[in-house]
Amino acid sequence: MRKMMKRGLASLLGLATLGTVAVTTAAPAQAAVSDCPAGYFCAWTQENAQGSMLKTKTNMATMGSWGTRFGSYINRTSVYACLYESSDYKAYNGYWSESPSSNGSWTSGGTTTIASLKFVRTERECSQAAYPRWYAETSPTVAGFGDMNRDRRADALVRDLVGRLWFLPGDGTGRMVGSGGWNAMNALVRHGDFTGDAREDLVARERSTGRLWLYPGTGTGALGTRKLIGSGGWNGMSRITGVGDLSRDGRADLVAVENSTGKLWLYPGTSSGALGARKLIGSGGWNAMNALVGAGDTNADGRVDLIAREKSTGKLWFYPGTTSGGVGARKLIGSGGWNAMDTFLAVGDTTGDGRPDLSTVTNSNYVIDGGSGHGGWLVGYRGLGTGGFAAGERNDGEWWGLNGAF
Repeated sequence: MRKMMKRGLASLLGLATLGTVAVTTAAPAQAAVSDCPAGYFCAWTQENAQGSMLKTKTNMATMGSWGTRFGSYINRTSVYACLYESSDYKAYNGYWSESPSSNGSWTSGGTTTIASLKFVRTERECSQAAYPRWYAETSPTVAGFGDMNRDRRADALVRDLVGRLWFLPGDGTGRMVGSGGWNAMNALVRHGDFTGDAREDLVARERSTGRLWLYPGTGTGALGTRKLIGSGGWNGMSRITGVGDLSRDGRADLVAVENSTGKLWLYPGTSSGALGARKLIGSGGWNAMNALVGAGDTNADGRVDLIAREKSTGKLWFYPGTTSGGVGARKLIGSGGWNAMDTFLAVGDTTGDGRPDLSTVTNSNYVIDGGSGHGGWLVGYRGLGTGGFAAGERNDGEWWGLNGAF
């Protein structure tokens, strides 16, 4: 067991430091700590940064002649250092992650085993891929949404904590489709084809400007050059959601809640891939909902529907689409507990029965066996074709350390 103490660089200088770091007047090891250059991980064979110093900025499958016992270390790189108790990065034998040093902090005390180490962008990559596993059965029908590579299996997009975008085709694999910068977007939505080329697209809102961008799908899971479809003002809207063809004109639409009024607006898609003049479909009260989901035609009446979560109660409501391009009287489909869901993922038929399904990713309020704190679970809900869903089934507990699923 590791019993190490996080130290501040100032403590080795004999300076008073704030917080829990002890004050010391002895500084014989300061030269050793300062010898660790920026951009490197360094470890010493003894406590208090004494003894021989290892420095590296490349992965080490074994520690070679250094052995495996170290008394102190510091991570001065800009990424996570994954430290393993076995060679060859075997996470199942024990590991921990060391984040980049903050204000010169370092770790010392006792001895610890480091048998291999590697550097990664996100903490989850110490034990697994940057993206989670996603599986979907082949649907008997083409849903018109949720399938970015057109293989009749529902796909997912996930964003990691450093702003990379990953495409998950439904077979447990994934590949990067955005190398960075996606954290600049504070809304990402997808539900069908906005450009009229029979490929699913992505719409994103830029946090700093309130602009709305369309990223056309290529039909392979990747995205093309973006196009501006909203020049500003979209930061005044919340719960921007792709719903499919709610207006019943053959084009994908968006809905969004106006922050200042709680009104629900429909933004119809146009033949040019832009958005038309908005239409009021909810006169107020929609600020009471903290999630909107366009899950497709969940009651099998040929019209797309809307699902909403009520913030104060955690209830889930079904709003059927109408022939006039709005939503009808709501129906309760979840009596409570839905505030334990961090993300709603509605990408069509995942179970292969031809009906739209629903998936969620849990937050720390999710309860298993009477205890909360179980965030990062992917839970699947099979669509019943009535507007409701079957009881949830936990599919995978490794959907943690992400910045959204779409």
